Amino acid sequence: MKNPIQNKKNDHQHDSHNHGKDVQATKNMKVVFFINLIFSISEFFFGVIFNSVAILSDAVHDLGDSVSVGLAWFFQHYSNKENTEKFSFGYQRFSLVGALITAAILISGSIVVSFRSIPLLLNPEPVNATGMFWLSLVAIGLNGYAAWRLSKGTSKNETMLNLHMLEDVLGWIGVFIVSIVMQFTDFYILDPILSVSIAIYILIKTLPQLYGTLMIFLEGVPEGVEVKAIEANIMAIQEVKDFSHFHIWSIDGEENAFSVTILLSPEDYPHADRIKKEIREQIKDLNVTHSTIEIVTDEKDLQK
Repeated sequence: MKNPIQNKKNDHQHDSHNHGKDVQATKNMKVVFFINLIFSISEFFFGVIFNSVAILSDAVHDLGDSVSVGLAWFFQHYSNKENTEKFSFGYQRFSLVGALITAAILISGSIVVSFRSIPLLLNPEPVNATGMFWLSLVAIGLNGYAAWRLSKGTSKNETMLNLHMLEDVLGWIGVFIVSIVMQFTDFYILDPILSVSIAIYILIKTLPQLYGTLMIFLEGVPEGVEVKAIEANIMAIQEVKDFSHFHIWSIDGEENAFSVTILLSPEDYPHADRIKKEIREQIKDLNVTHSTIEIVTDEKDLQK
């Protein structure tokens, strides 16, 4: 026979372990946030001093990452917060606001830097290659440390942010290589080429994320969900005569919500619970965490 006291103790230890991981995740994000924020501000300063648009481009990238990390750090506190009277679905969508802010910073910054970089492709200007060299070494070290710190975490936030940090390391390796080449040559055109490349890379990565976030805000059908297939499966249930008010949307990009009104004949109404169960079984693999299935027996209530 199981010991209830021992079970309670084990549950307490499990909760304490999870709480400890959450605290560590928040601490990791806090450290990485300040590393990125301070360094991105420094990049803008040194980018102007060294006359390097490549550094300015990466400064935009790092500033975007700083915002991402800061918001992830902030929302880590709210991720498990219960529903309230004002936010009946909880606080998951707050992270989407952060995604929009980050996308706006990255896109606008990339466009501004590109406008400065493109003319330099035709008329390159001398840059301080030595300054770029030493700054890139510092950047590789700091971003490498941030990536290593986040790699020890287990949360989804830490995993995604770790990828951002690794991208930053690769970007700075590019600056490092270019700075070495320009130490021995006058190929100053490499600086704007690298700048434009970074800007294009940011846009390629950011625009799809911006589109996906806007689709969630506009309550579009979640990616990978085939509406026609779901409708066909519902109509395949023998007792279902018709349906209306079919909606499926995403709450935060991970959890989905679903609602539908089903028309049954009065004699089939006793089977309503089984039919609801069948429909929920059909959508169980679509990450639906909130579902509302209304059963009516009068076509007037269908309100198409």
